[in-house]
Amino acid sequence: MRLADRVGLLRPSPTMALDAKAKELARTGRSVISFGVGEPDFDTPDVIKQAAIAALEAGRTKYTPVAGVPELREAIAQRFLREQGTEYPAQGVVVTVGAKQALYQIFQVLIDPGDEVIVPAPYWVTYPDQITLAGGKPVILPAGIERGFALTLEDLVGAATERTRAIVLNSPQNPAGSVLDPKEVVRIAEWAAQRGIAIISDEVYGKLLYDGAQHRSPASASAAAREATIVVDAVSKTYAMTGWRIGWLLTSDVKLASAVANLQSQSTSNANSIAQYAAIAALTGHDAALPAMVKAFSARRDMMVEALRRIPGFEVDVPRGAFYCFPRVRELLASPPRGLRFADADALAAYLLEETGVALVPGSGFGMPEYVRLSYATSEDNIREGLSRVAKALGA
Repeated sequence: MRLADRVGLLRPSPTMALDAKAKELARTGRSVISFGVGEPDFDTPDVIKQAAIAALEAGRTKYTPVAGVPELREAIAQRFLREQGTEYPAQGVVVTVGAKQALYQIFQVLIDPGDEVIVPAPYWVTYPDQITLAGGKPVILPAGIERGFALTLEDLVGAATERTRAIVLNSPQNPAGSVLDPKEVVRIAEWAAQRGIAIISDEVYGKLLYDGAQHRSPASASAAAREATIVVDAVSKTYAMTGWRIGWLLTSDVKLASAVANLQSQSTSNANSIAQYAAIAALTGHDAALPAMVKAFSARRDMMVEALRRIPGFEVDVPRGAFYCFPRVRELLASPPRGLRFADADALAAYLLEETGVALVPGSGFGMPEYVRLSYATSEDNIREGLSRVAKALGA
C-alpha cells in the first residue's frame, strides 16, 4: 500500500526507540540499566490517585468538553496566575493528551507552508518533526556546553527573517537541564512581541529547579509578551503522572484556543475524563510531594555529574533544572580507548547498550551529535552501577 509523502518526513523518537531496545534486552534476561526515557521513578501522590478513584466512583466516565472540564481549565489558569503573576482566561486553556499533543496542535493551527520557526538546540526531539509536518521550516540555532546551552536575544535577532512565525523556548530544558536567565527571558519576550513573533513556551519542567535557579515564563514579561506567548505544560513531570496523559496550552487568543479545540475534536476528542479530575487535585494545592522529589533529583544529579567527570572524554555541565545530564563526548569520539572506534555518539550508545546493558540517548536526536543524554530520574543504585559499567567499558 502506498503511504502518504508526509510519512517520509517523520523520524522515530530516539528516546522511545532506545527505551524499546533496552526493554527487549531486559526481556531476554540481560541486566539493563536505562538512563533513557525522561520519566520520574516516583509514584503518583496518593491524594491524586484518590481523586481519580472518587471521580470513577462518582461516574465521571463520560465524554467531557473537548477542551477539558471547566474546573480543570480554571485550575490551570489560576495556577499560572498564582505562580507567574499573569492571567490567562480559562477559555484560552485547552486540555490535551499530554504536552506533546498540545505542541502538535499549536504548530498545525499556527504554521503555514514556508513559515519559519526558530528552535534553539539542543532541543526536545519532537519539535522539528512537528514543525515540518505542519509545513514549516525549523531554523536550528545551536548553543553548546561552552555557552551553558543557552541562546541570547542577539542570536535570535540574527536568525529571524520576514518568514519567522514563532520561536520555541524550553526552560528548564530537555535535554541539557539548562535554565534561561530570567532577564534574558524578558528581553527575548519583549523583542518577539514587538516583531509579532509567537513564543511557544514549553514549561513542563518549570518546577524541577536546583541551586536557587528561577523559572520565569516569557508570558510574565509584559502585557504584549502575554499576548504573544502560548504556554505549554503538563502534570507529567511535576506530579509523576506521565502515564495519565494530561497536558495543556494557555493562550490569551481565544480564537487560537478554539482552533486547537476544533482540531482536537476531529482527532482524539477530550483527554481521559478520570485523569482530568486527578489533574484538578494535582493543581489545586497538592505539591506536598514535590520538595522531596526535587531533593532526591538534586542528590542524584550531583552523583551523576561526579561519576561522569571521572570518565575520560566526558565533558559535563551541572544542570540547574529538569532531570538530565548532557555531556559532550567529542574527546572520546576522537580518541577512544583500547583501540575502540566510534563513528559518532550513536555508535557509542549502541556499543554501551550491547556491551554493558546501559542505555543512554545519543545527542543526534537533540540536534547535538557530539553529546549524549542521561536521565537521573532513576535510583542512586542504578546511577552508581550503570556509570561504573560505562567507566569499565571505556577503560576508566
